[in-house]
Amino acid sequence: MGEKVAADGIDLADRERYRRKLHDCLEGLHRLLVEKRFDRPRNLMGLEIELNLAGADGRPRMLNSQVLERIASQDFQTELAQCNLEVNILPHRLSGRVLDQLAEELRTGLSYAERKAREVAAGIVMIGILPTLDAADLTVASLSENDRYVLLNDQMRAARGEDFVLDIQGVEHLVARSPSIAPEAACTSVQLHLQVTPGRFAAVWNAAQAVAAAQIAVGANSPFLFGRELWRESRPPVFQQATDTRAPELQAQGVRPRTWFGERWIESAYDLFEENLRYFPPLLPVCGPQEPLRVLAEGGVPDLAELVLHNGTIYRWNRPVYAVADGVAHLRVENRVLPAGPTVADTIANTAFYYGLVRALAEEPRPIWTRLPFAAAAGNFDTACRYGIDATLQWPRPGRTTALADIPAVRLVRQELLPLAARGLDAWGVEAADRDHYLGIIEERCRRRVNGASWQAAAYHHARRQGLDRDAALAAMTRRYRELMHTGQPVHTWAVAWPLGARTAVPGPRQAATEGA
Repeated sequence: MGEKVAADGIDLADRERYRRKLHDCLEGLHRLLVEKRFDRPRNLMGLEIELNLAGADGRPRMLNSQVLERIASQDFQTELAQCNLEVNILPHRLSGRVLDQLAEELRTGLSYAERKAREVAAGIVMIGILPTLDAADLTVASLSENDRYVLLNDQMRAARGEDFVLDIQGVEHLVARSPSIAPEAACTSVQLHLQVTPGRFAAVWNAAQAVAAAQIAVGANSPFLFGRELWRESRPPVFQQATDTRAPELQAQGVRPRTWFGERWIESAYDLFEENLRYFPPLLPVCGPQEPLRVLAEGGVPDLAELVLHNGTIYRWNRPVYAVADGVAHLRVENRVLPAGPTVADTIANTAFYYGLVRALAEEPRPIWTRLPFAAAAGNFDTACRYGIDATLQWPRPGRTTALADIPAVRLVRQELLPLAARGLDAWGVEAADRDHYLGIIEERCRRRVNGASWQAAAYHHARRQGLDRDAALAAMTRRYRELMHTGQPVHTWAVAWPLGARTAVPGPRQAATEGA
């Protein structure tokens, strides 16, 4: 989302030319796949984390341009709202001590960003949705200073033709309206990239879809929005509704939302890009100078810029990515399931769990997607978002039967998925000590039935029982979350109760980095 796009007017000719170029790009992708002109396997992974800026009072701070100016690093970028940042970790090979290396790089980068944010009375919070956000905080005026965000907002508003509506029934009921897509910015996530060959893409994507519910069950961290307690992982319904360009009549007709889980297992990366063109009208018809079929005819590798741009406006929870590096095309699976936080240790534990699982499941002789109906995987995802660590999921019974069993997520993870994840990390060549440490964090979350969302809810209700009103309790919980986040200790170790009258000081960047090591 970071590239600059001039927010000029768009006419009918632009849309017609863009649609033609989209189909040329799709044909170009098909030829590249047939001719096997993709990068060799290199076991490369990447990591992006979206962050919130909050003040000492726990409230959001709309200061990302000032903070980024002070950070002065290309590793940090804007995100949709002025209270958001994104940090990007350079690609790593999945082997050896990669998990500890990622943790150290994250601690160092976040510590530096925290120090710079404090220069403008703000701080970094890794959390799926900042609990203190109010609807008034997320308006078109709060969008980041980036032409593409403005153009995207204008086009999505025009496509919908009326206000966006959030209507989410969880523990409590939230109904809110917005004339812009700004509420989408409430959702801050972790994106896990895995470069794969075309031949392995479908297996990895299918495996990622199958385990998305388990990722959410153990990693949920977004139970509040606009002062209401909703789902344990509220990002998916918020994101879907905040980007829903369908009028109610189109929803009733079954037109697909731009944020969706999908509807089938795939056989090729081409399937997903083809669906994008077949189902979704372009939002940003901005054409690049390159003619992809001409580039191919001349022996080159096209950037498929229009296809890439269009793909970026369709929000799959496991998104296909096409890119060109050093003149060579490659494909990635971008896993967008997880919320940010709570700590670096928790983030790397979630990372280890995901990469281990997809490796093991993608290589199983009897793949999970041949035994788990896609509709069941989608239902599991919805259930995990609603109930988090307390979810009960449908999963194939052991043996050769195709029957499904209802099984508590914590039991499924401990008995079946963690051993698979360990096997997958072994196949990547990850150091055994790192494997055991980070998967041990997932094990302890399941054993104690605690993740970020359950801690937030319990801490909020603790504050309410101490006599604080709703807003004060959310602010107190957010401040406490930030304090504990900076200790670096994983969330399953956090105590729920704390003396509300005695504010603990937030540790300085150097202290936080030391404590988290």
